[in-house]
Amino acid sequence: MEGRLVHLLCVLVFAAAALRGGQAVLQVSVPPEVDAELGKSVSIPCIYSSSSKTSNVIVEWFITERGGERQRVAFRSSSDSGTDKNTELSGRVTVDQDSSLSLSAVEIGDERDFHCQITAGPAGSGEGSAHLRVYSAPQTPEVSPQTKIISVTDPSVSEVSTCTSKNGNPAPKIIWYKDSTPLPEVTESNDNMYMVPRVVKESSGLYTITNTLYFKTSKEDKDSQFHCQVEYVVPGGRTETKDSPKFSLSLHYYTEEVTFVLVTPKKVKEGDDVTLKCKADGFPEPEYELTKIQPDGSIEDKGTFSGMFTLRSVTRDDGGKYRCEALDFDSPPEVKLKKDITLLVHYLDPVTVSPSSSVSVPLGGSLELGCTTTGSKTPSFMWKKGSQVVSQSASLVLKEVSFEAAGSYSCVASVPGISGLVKEAITNVTVTGKAQIVDLPYSGRVSKEGELLTLSCTAQGHPEPQISWTPTGLEAISSVTGNKVTSTVTLPVTPMLVDSGVTCEASNEHGSSSKKFSVNIRKDTPTVTPPVDTEANRQEQGGSGAAVIAVVVCVLLLLILVGFLYFLQKKGKLPCGRQGKEDIVNTEANADEIVVEMKSGKPNEEAGLLDSNGRQRPMRDQ
Repeated sequence: MEGRLVHLLCVLVFAAAALRGGQAVLQVSVPPEVDAELGKSVSIPCIYSSSSKTSNVIVEWFITERGGERQRVAFRSSSDSGTDKNTELSGRVTVDQDSSLSLSAVEIGDERDFHCQITAGPAGSGEGSAHLRVYSAPQTPEVSPQTKIISVTDPSVSEVSTCTSKNGNPAPKIIWYKDSTPLPEVTESNDNMYMVPRVVKESSGLYTITNTLYFKTSKEDKDSQFHCQVEYVVPGGRTETKDSPKFSLSLHYYTEEVTFVLVTPKKVKEGDDVTLKCKADGFPEPEYELTKIQPDGSIEDKGTFSGMFTLRSVTRDDGGKYRCEALDFDSPPEVKLKKDITLLVHYLDPVTVSPSSSVSVPLGGSLELGCTTTGSKTPSFMWKKGSQVVSQSASLVLKEVSFEAAGSYSCVASVPGISGLVKEAITNVTVTGKAQIVDLPYSGRVSKEGELLTLSCTAQGHPEPQISWTPTGLEAISSVTGNKVTSTVTLPVTPMLVDSGVTCEASNEHGSSSKKFSVNIRKDTPTVTPPVDTEANRQEQGGSGAAVIAVVVCVLLLLILVGFLYFLQKKGKLPCGRQGKEDIVNTEANADEIVVEMKSGKPNEEAGLLDSNGRQRPMRDQ
């Protein structure tokens, strides 16, 4: 495209010249400069014009050799065209029909003057010259940074790096950058910064350029990045660039500041691992010396370390003032290389309980428990029984204790704000008292004599109760749950058992208590009913005639009793409470007796009309 524009311009120029003159003049136009890229093809235009008719036009192209002589390289006429042999361009040039010269595989040696000569018979001859410029983009620049550590304390500049770019034409230019800022081009030696450029023309005709940067470094340059850039010209006069890889400098600079901190945890307790970190801003990083300042001012040497020092499983004795000193001998005297830190180790002494770890209290009595301890801060206390908190202070008062109050109590002490700093002590409370029978479960369902009946008796007390059964000789199975003892027996139902019943007795050194199971045989399944005496039991075993007489007598007595009670109530002499009623109607019942009724095949319908003392019950009680 660029060659066509030049060709068109030449045609216009010649046309204008022909119009100005009336005589036959041959005008030849060739652009003064033509750009070409190394290794590619290029066309050098040659345009001619004449005011008269031309014939037998001969186009010849010449080059200027190194010595200044001219040598023809190609030609074209109306009848013939060709390339001259034994020239530097042989085999690579041709003359086109428009008189332009085409050159392929451009070499760096092709950068010279080219001459186009036109011979046109009567119109005469003319000539034009062009200079061919060959461009070669240089390779990406390479840097060779300084591998040694550069000291910022050096009084003069230090060699930073050398930048090299090869195979460029024309000779390119190197620019140095610090971070993103170009450094001014200074070639004169001084104490701050300068460059030493060097240009070498290789045997190939291409240029290799180098540029060495000398720079006075400072501590601020420790994080800076340097690189070089090659700037070169391409065909058309445009400027392009290529950048080298970036690099940083290894600077040796003295320490100006030291930090000394506690890494973790922030609140230290006994048993923790504690890490102390000392850091200086010099490079290379110096070693450090750790010491502990005792309360009396003496110094305990902990040795040298590389910046991290760990105290394993610290105690309160590890607390105090620690000092770190950076061993940087290049730092000036005004720099403070020592830093102190105070380590506070929180602690909590073992908890002491009073009374001691085991204490007894009589049933119904009172007991006060207390605990004490000391720590780095005032501790808080609480008492727990199992997982239940029973007091939020250092003391616990137990009043009118029952057997359920017995067990293990723990006093838990903690230091507020210090996670995990907890101590506890345990005391065992024993409630002493005579054996008491508590739960009276029963089991076993029989429908006739001879079947097995299972009875259970549970008692509590301290010392642990011993449970015995009457009749004796029964094989019992005992189990203990907490402070309760349960005894279970299994025995066949006999007439003797119905008459005498079964007695459970629990005893220890403080006393005893007993309960009696009375056994009846009934039609329905075994149930627990109020106790009945043995005489009523024998009446139920009698014939149906005696039962009818007993029922009639009981009904009459019951009616008389109801009338009497009604009379007393009207007079206001009958108590309204339940206890008063029980005292009147149940004075002969034994509260320690439990009746277990069993089913039999005899029709004892009237048994349902008797109360716990064998008397007939009114219909409202059924």
